[in-house]
Amino acid sequence: MNKNELKHISDQELLARFKQTNDNRLLGILLQRYTLLLLGVCMKHLKNEEVAKDAVQQIFLKVIHELQRYPVQYFKSWLYMVARNYCLMQLRKHEEKNIADFKDNIADEEFPLQREIEKQKMISLLETSLQELNDDQKTCITFFYLEKKSYQQISAQTGFSLMQVKSYIQNGKRNLKLLVERKLRDKQ
Repeated sequence: MNKNELKHISDQELLARFKQTNDNRLLGILLQRYTLLLLGVCMKHLKNEEVAKDAVQQIFLKVIHELQRYPVQYFKSWLYMVARNYCLMQLRKHEEKNIADFKDNIADEEFPLQREIEKQKMISLLETSLQELNDDQKTCITFFYLEKKSYQQISAQTGFSLMQVKSYIQNGKRNLKLLVERKLRDKQ
């Protein structure tokens, strides 16, 4: 049968033929009938078009897997339920992440003195490590991060080209990180 002939067959018949033959073309026709329904369900729950489109693709994959495992009598209502449950799971995952972030923030508030001590130790490490950089890197890092000067301002003040300023900042930042990491390892 060609695609046009299959369009007029009921959902139940397409589903039965798919289960007999495992012909993904049949399932594709069936899913194509409900793509807009799925997109609507996903938009309703997820409130973002790109996220909803991605969800539809994930639901298609889930349907292919689930159809092999469960008997389905009313495809449209079953598909709606799969889509809704998928969206609710995504929202739950997002909510759990937000709760975890919230707990982290609470932990920060519960131990402010400890956080402040750690912060001061890190500042001290950065200050001593900054002194170990070569003069050009130290100058550019100090101007850029501590004095909040732009590349152009640093270039005008130091006589370095813009490329040199960018290079000194990039290399200085990398070297600073390596120095701090080494000092942290040495303390352990």
